[in-house]
Amino acid sequence: MRRGRTPTNHQRVDDVHAVADHIACDANSRSELVVPIVVDGRLWGVLDLDSPLHTRFTQQDQAGVEALVATFMRQTDLPHFV
Repeated sequence: MRRGRTPTNHQRVDDVHAVADHIACDANSRSELVVPIVVDGRLWGVLDLDSPLHTRFTQQDQAGVEALVATFMRQTDLPHFV
């Protein structure tokens, strides 16, 4: 995740070391996929996946994680937590 930013857009980063303001949650992280969870226009949380492999996440991976987050949002009472 990039320093000082609250992600509201999905981020797929092939090489986290190429991003100057990246904050690594794990020293072994080489790539990352971030999918925000937005409820009623407000950021509720993020699903942040890291990998020790460079260019680990594909467009298909991103689509699958986005579908997972969409299912999570439909099946929970998120508006009550905001």
